[in-house]
Amino acid sequence: MKNVRTVALFSIVVDDYDRAIRHYCQDLGFELVTDIDQGRKRFVIIRPAGAPNGAAGIVLAEASDDNQRSRIGNQTGGRVGFFLHTNNFGSDHAAMAKAGVRFHEEPRQEPYGTVAVFEDAYGNLWDLLEPSDGIAGA
Repeated sequence: MKNVRTVALFSIVVDDYDRAIRHYCQDLGFELVTDIDQGRKRFVIIRPAGAPNGAAGIVLAEASDDNQRSRIGNQTGGRVGFFLHTNNFGSDHAAMAKAGVRFHEEPRQEPYGTVAVFEDAYGNLWDLLEPSDGIAGA
């Protein structure tokens, strides 16, 4: 039998669970999948609304010390570190802009699809991307 591996979860360090949930779910169109209070911390997972079961999710990890707080918004050294795929760029771009999401550029066409860089509430850079047909990983 061939081994099968997938990326299931990754973390984004945030300053406050509830603020992060509101931002990602209301402004960016994610859905809350899990929110378990573990006493000293919560286990919070979000993923894009409408994503199929088994799609990768994001763990919202509230910073617990100064070292972790220093990483909020700069987890990838100022590079685009996250890629939100869509099958309706125009609609998603318009909804996010209306919600006050800050885009760093106008939408542009690239060989791999339609893309625009935006910033989440913490300063992390994302690509909103509608992949072209036939692009690997799309």
